[in-house]
Amino acid sequence: MSTTQPRRFGVQGLWPLCLDIARRRRSGQPQATPLVADDDWDDEAIELLALLQPLLDRPPDGAPWVIGQLGQSLDGCIATRGGDSSYVNGEQVLLHLHRLRALSDAVIVGSGSAAIDNPQLTTRRVAGANPVRVVLDPGLRLAPTLRVFTDRQASTLLVCDAAREAEAAQRVGADQVLGVPGLMDAKGAMDLRALLPALQQRGLRVLFVEGGGVTVSHFIAQGCMDRLHLSVAPVLIGGGRPGLLLPQSASMRDCARPASRVFRMGADVLWDLDLRDPG
Repeated sequence: MSTTQPRRFGVQGLWPLCLDIARRRRSGQPQATPLVADDDWDDEAIELLALLQPLLDRPPDGAPWVIGQLGQSLDGCIATRGGDSSYVNGEQVLLHLHRLRALSDAVIVGSGSAAIDNPQLTTRRVAGANPVRVVLDPGLRLAPTLRVFTDRQASTLLVCDAAREAEAAQRVGADQVLGVPGLMDAKGAMDLRALLPALQQRGLRVLFVEGGGVTVSHFIAQGCMDRLHLSVAPVLIGGGRPGLLLPQSASMRDCARPASRVFRMGADVLWDLDLRDPG
């Protein structure tokens, strides 16, 4: 009489393999054998691998590849009107956010999120190396006392236009400044297409845009984001701060309908959106 053996390969076994792939990519080593789920894997590990596979498949010498993350309420808000966003999403989404940090070369935030949240942008909830922390502050408005500039837990780059690089260096130190030629256009808006090759020159190719909504929206609007993980929590904020703010479409026929997959994360729902496949 045969018995069915329990599946034995779970997330705890999968995660070190994911980290090894990221480590090899960062060091320019040949890619490891692609991970393929089989009958020995449990359902949770199979689903996590499916979600992370697009990121794990990035080659070590490829063009910059950008993934964004945004957590919002059912009514499309990322925070209350006063800015309270702790926490819109639940524990599983927070864990996923830290996994994205650990698998990316750099994590990017805008000055608004940095000022409000004073984040650490480290991998505290998971095993794995901290990414380079990239803070977009072309106006040099952020206080040099923020944790990303002072805690030395990970490398940090304050990004500004090259014309203000010396000024930024006086504020946070030259080792923490990346001056990008042509970052600001004639209208005073940031040209993110100038940022990506500047990060690539530093070996930062897999880029994770963590927030906030304005920064994620700018990356999408300028065609600089490849994938978006949009997590929706079962909460109604009402009159809060909106998440995505994108150019208006004239009709529904003109609206992008990116290829998508749906994953459950506790009470939250994560939409994995392929922005290079507009549908």
